[in-house]
Amino acid sequence: MDNLCDEDGKPFVSKVHYSGDLEDSIESAVSVIGGFDNVLDIGDRILLKPNFNTADPPPASSDVEAIRAVIRLLYKHGAKEVILGESSTLLASTQKVMEKIGANKIAKEEGAEIAVFGDRGWRKILVNKKHLNKIELAREVFETDKLVYLCCLKTHNLAKFSCSLKHIIGLVKPFSRIGWHLNCLEQKIAESNTVINPDLLIVDTRKCFIRGGPIKGKVAEPNLILASRNRVALDVEGIKIIKKYKGNSLRRSPWEYIQISKAVELGLGPEVLNNVSFYPIDLKN
Repeated sequence: MDNLCDEDGKPFVSKVHYSGDLEDSIESAVSVIGGFDNVLDIGDRILLKPNFNTADPPPASSDVEAIRAVIRLLYKHGAKEVILGESSTLLASTQKVMEKIGANKIAKEEGAEIAVFGDRGWRKILVNKKHLNKIELAREVFETDKLVYLCCLKTHNLAKFSCSLKHIIGLVKPFSRIGWHLNCLEQKIAESNTVINPDLLIVDTRKCFIRGGPIKGKVAEPNLILASRNRVALDVEGIKIIKKYKGNSLRRSPWEYIQISKAVELGLGPEVLNNVSFYPIDLKN
């Protein structure tokens, strides 16, 4: 499905203040960009991809209650099956990370399945870009009907920031990631995003790292939920949120970070237009 845009062709990014009710706040954020019903078809099998790189608390990893809320909303709007899938850092057991975080318990309570990426194997995809020739992605991406991201917002000691573009890392075969982190990480993140197009992007921005990351860092509390269908527009808005806080490590314009500039070059998002080429909407509950 195409990214939802305003009449000028600018992709929507919604920004909703957390009301104290996660399910309500997430549904409000998604409703601004067209609603779950505009993303899902009745009977869809949904792959829900959180951030479980480690078992460290949010915003290093996804909050399990936010996961619960998204699972409930997906079923509410017609999903036949929700599969909660992830692959943690190479040095950690994904199964143990999920257990420690409580994801297995939440999934069982809400009727979702758990997928540890790699258990069903990987599919090799040709990327054929300057920094990335091929990629191996979790088979579940190609065996489900829709892909939904539940992202964290944080600074990152190697990639500068982590939001929806970098979220693809957890779908990539772990051994491949070693080389990515050693050479041209930001370029490879952007190039890898050309092979898939998530159907819905949600960012739990109640907390974020404004310095450090991805595991430990200085925490701020924007108390927001973001939603979009466009990764570049969403990540630009995320960077702008981080940059509002004193002591943050992001000193450049959002458009100057390699993840963003390379993704724009590859046609994944809007080009710079007076530093605002998307349509943020701020709803206060």
